[in-house]
Amino acid sequence: MAKPYDVAVIIGSLRKDSFNRRIAQILIESAPAQLQMEVVEIAQLPLYNQDYDQATAPAEYTAFRQRVASADAVLFVTPEHNRSMPAALKNALDVASRPAGQNKWARKPAGIVTASISAIGGFGANHHLRQSLTFLDMPTLQQPEAYIGKVQDLLDASGKPNNDGTREFVKKYIEAFTAWVERIVPPS
Repeated sequence: MAKPYDVAVIIGSLRKDSFNRRIAQILIESAPAQLQMEVVEIAQLPLYNQDYDQATAPAEYTAFRQRVASADAVLFVTPEHNRSMPAALKNALDVASRPAGQNKWARKPAGIVTASISAIGGFGANHHLRQSLTFLDMPTLQQPEAYIGKVQDLLDASGKPNNDGTREFVKKYIEAFTAWVERIVPPS
């Protein structure tokens, strides 16, 4: 078997026990052997400041940029904040896309899963994130779309899916994402 694809999983929520962190864990546990998925934390990143492009960047920027650069693909799992992506996620996009001409996200296949306690499942965040990923030159999986509404009703106390529909949805999504990564990234 070929070496597994390295997938950086970026979670937009900083909350330790967030629903999106639980969904990310379910996706990681559901991944086939072709994907080696790892959560890449973003909470430690100082706010992006262009002054750092002209001087020594914070160590957190350097480590994050190197990790994004080494990934074969990226899976974003995020809530919605005020009909958009959370500020921490936007900051992570900015940090790894700079300095100008050194975009670490470029050409990496991406997937987006949004989960929310509301019925629309993070629709606004999903589409704002897609807009940014287009600019960052990340080919993004279009179908199936993944908006997980009323997520609090779909997980048990341990954070696992409490129904067959959710388990099947996650399975189909991760299968589609795997096929997308295999289509975009040449095997190593």
